[in-house]
Amino acid sequence: MPENNQGVTGEALCVDAACSGNPGPMEYRGVHMPSGKEVFRFGPIQGTNNIGEFLAIVHALALLEQTGRSMPIYSDSVSGQAWVRNRKAKTTLARNEKTAQALDLVARAENWLRTHTFRVPIYKWDTEQWGEIPADFGRK
Repeated sequence: MPENNQGVTGEALCVDAACSGNPGPMEYRGVHMPSGKEVFRFGPIQGTNNIGEFLAIVHALALLEQTGRSMPIYSDSVSGQAWVRNRKAKTTLARNEKTAQALDLVARAENWLRTHTFRVPIYKWDTEQWGEIPADFGRK
């Protein structure tokens, strides 16, 4: 059980996405805890919030592998975590000129998940207990 009021014991990467509309301009980021430093940020591109949440988790996994680091990842997205577990995004977003980039990134992320083994835990951020995840964009 996390010890502090932000839900994190030790180092972790917290990820979140934001989307204005569905679909709409979507972006995601990762924040290191406990420093609060933004580690990565991507977007905005045309997509959905669930796609952003999925891509944020995969981005965090790939970054940790690339840097040889190991720490838990926290996400407040049940769907994003399920898509990562299943190694498949269950999106219904239609492909068109505006959404092609997001869907290409989804395909790339799915391929990464199929071809890599990761051992870092991915935990559900308990917003009710700990407040908004540190990577939240604050647009509610």
